[in-house]
Amino acid sequence: MILAMGLFNFNSHLVRIDISDYDKYLNQGDVQGIVVNGDAVLVTIRKDRLGKEEHRKKLAGAEAKAGVPQYSFYIGNTPQMQQQVIEEARAKKVDVRIEPQNDMGREILQWMLFIGAIVLVWMFMMRRMGGPSGPGGQIFNIGKSRAQVFEGGKSTDITFNDVAGLEEAKEELQEIVDFLKTPKKYTDLGAKIPKGALLVGPPGTGKTLLAKAIAGEAQVPFFSLSGSDFVEMFVGVGASRVRDLFKQAKEKAPSIIFIDEIDAIGRARGRNVNMGSNDERENTLNQLLTEMDGFGTNTGVILIGATNRADVLDRALLRPGRFDRQIFVDMPDLNERIAIFKVHLKPLKMDIMVDVEFLARQTPGFSGADIANICNEAALIAARRKKTSVEKQDFLDAVDRVIGGLEKKNKIITSDEKRAIAFHEAGHATVSWLVEHASPLVKVTIVPRGRSLGAAWYLPDERHLTTTEQMLDEICAAMGGRAAEEIMYGKVSTGALSDLEKVTKQAYAMVTVYGLNEKIGNISFYDSSGQTEYSFSKPYSDRTAQTIDEEVRNIVEEQYTRAKQILTENKDKLTALATQLLEKEVIFKEDLEKIFGDRPFAREEQVVTPAGSQNGNGGNTAEETPLPSNKDDNTSLG
Repeated sequence: MILAMGLFNFNSHLVRIDISDYDKYLNQGDVQGIVVNGDAVLVTIRKDRLGKEEHRKKLAGAEAKAGVPQYSFYIGNTPQMQQQVIEEARAKKVDVRIEPQNDMGREILQWMLFIGAIVLVWMFMMRRMGGPSGPGGQIFNIGKSRAQVFEGGKSTDITFNDVAGLEEAKEELQEIVDFLKTPKKYTDLGAKIPKGALLVGPPGTGKTLLAKAIAGEAQVPFFSLSGSDFVEMFVGVGASRVRDLFKQAKEKAPSIIFIDEIDAIGRARGRNVNMGSNDERENTLNQLLTEMDGFGTNTGVILIGATNRADVLDRALLRPGRFDRQIFVDMPDLNERIAIFKVHLKPLKMDIMVDVEFLARQTPGFSGADIANICNEAALIAARRKKTSVEKQDFLDAVDRVIGGLEKKNKIITSDEKRAIAFHEAGHATVSWLVEHASPLVKVTIVPRGRSLGAAWYLPDERHLTTTEQMLDEICAAMGGRAAEEIMYGKVSTGALSDLEKVTKQAYAMVTVYGLNEKIGNISFYDSSGQTEYSFSKPYSDRTAQTIDEEVRNIVEEQYTRAKQILTENKDKLTALATQLLEKEVIFKEDLEKIFGDRPFAREEQVVTPAGSQNGNGGNTAEETPLPSNKDDNTSLG
């Protein structure tokens, strides 16, 4: 940099003057010669004129040697100006010398500044990508693992006792932890420690919580990181981090590695849409496969993964020898929800009238995370109402808040729209009350919540198998809202958008997935391997596709006609129910019983088994429909 500045300032010893000063010196006969160098002109004063007063003042402190330039001025890099200066000097009999412009110093400086800027930007990026962990943030440590290490159960106070329900999953994971604590008990019988376990289940069911419990229980080093922590924009970083992770784990063996959301790097190979590109994720997966069960050995290192998309994982990752066990973490059944509620209700100051079993029955299809959210929302609602304890109604309002969103009592709705919404919701309630297999009604409201203008809450049976009749009744009940609009107004609105979406999907599932259609027969086009989404063709012919569309349309239209028939036969009760809705805005099961009488179809009550029982009672429905889908959402009404 100093050299460049020296070269750039090679004529800095000359005194800078204006072109007007030069013209004066030229006319006075003071100029001996000039040197034209690009846009600069160097001026040499005659020896006998250097003693003049004006030159002594200007050159005071500067080197004023005779025969060399003392002044300089700039004329701009234009040929016309240069030619004019040269001609004027020659007319005065002044020596003129023309030299090529020397910009080497300036060019060197510009290049050095440019290269320096690139180096600074590169170092900044490396520091940001390397993380804040001391030496790991330097440029040469970008390939190091970012795993959090928990030594001997430290840094986490969660144990298996804090995990409610999930008895089967806890049993399998406790066996792995016990193997690490007392390996002799197993090795004496010739048993080998499992190399890996994969936790599979919907979001919020407790997969990561189980991993935290393992970290708290196992008295061995526990490495925790996410699948997205491996891959960066630079080629080779992911594979390098995998190697470094397993190297650290081997050095501290026996140890456990936990990779959350492992599908971020474990997706099946050969499905990259960017054909011909270098897929860094696949390179990372290949290295992971090698480390888990390659030519080398990983004695004492157990890998635990968690995902809610096991269908997209590479088959080589799932084989025995890598993930020896797949542990399914399902939605909690009734007994498990009771246990989960008890855990999350401990820190709350509750009213003595709150029944935990009642709360568990009101939340079928809810995950553990949903239940934790409900308990917290109930406490917030109670605090907002300035209560000293959390009451039953606070929990019910919290359930409504989680399912339907925030209540919007001040939303402006015209009287005609409000009446249409009331008949729409009354239609749902009426049909679901009068068909055998529809889910029992809990309450109906025309108070807007979230994006919906009205809603109906149902309490679905927690069944494992679903029959054709049950699915048809559900479709019929879903079409009750639109049927009521047509009967009362002779026209329909856009309020049934979510109903139509639901019944269309359900009808297509009956025909193409579950084999519940006589014309298509006992055929399922469902692909559990997940390969279909990457295929450019359907697994059936155009003729079959036409038949499928016709059968789906027939199913929906038949149930729509059936819903209209039921509502026509009970038009007076439909009107009475809608009138009550307009008056009260919210009605409950008891209000329907006053209008319709007892429901003609008795519902078999579930038995709550003691904690730890393996009865298997309850659980999700066969079609895995979460509770929010049972709420009517009139997002487009009006």
